[in-house]
Amino acid sequence: GDWDFWSDWKDRRLWVTVTPIVLITFPAAVQYFLWERFRQPWGATVCVLALLFGEWINRYFNFWGWTYFPVNFCFPAIQVPGAILLDVVLLLSGSYLFTAIIGAMAWGLIFYPGNWPIIAPLHVPVEYNGTLMSIADIQGYNYVRTGTPEYIRMVEKGTLRTFGKDVAPVSAFFSAF
Repeated sequence: GDWDFWSDWKDRRLWVTVTPIVLITFPAAVQYFLWERFRQPWGATVCVLALLFGEWINRYFNFWGWTYFPVNFCFPAIQVPGAILLDVVLLLSGSYLFTAIIGAMAWGLIFYPGNWPIIAPLHVPVEYNGTLMSIADIQGYNYVRTGTPEYIRMVEKGTLRTFGKDVAPVSAFFSAF
């Protein structure tokens, strides 16, 4: 959903938690079907590649083609490392239970580090009108979306701050759980 659309939300707390939980259902279903029927251990990877291809088509035609948002502002998340880990766990164990516990945990834990190469340039601090901001935040202020929910500002002041400054690893562990 919206958590995966915009690059200025990709450094937020709930993107790391919500996106892997929502995205694991389709790869798990395809993985089950291909493993049960054909004993092929690459169902999650094929499903994620198909989803990623569809997302790129969506982002290009809908975001760039109709509204002219820059592609580096609305790129999809990368789930391929998690899908590969999910398939490898199923291949090595052959057990759905082990894959559901260990593979799903690996899926949730590798999601944020797997996206670091894409979102790292957007975390560069920049002074903008006397305020220290990230490049992603500057994009969010310059390209205003009509449907930007204000609750995101409230979420950032929520209880995840209790865990300290860096809450993305904590969110990743919650997602893996």
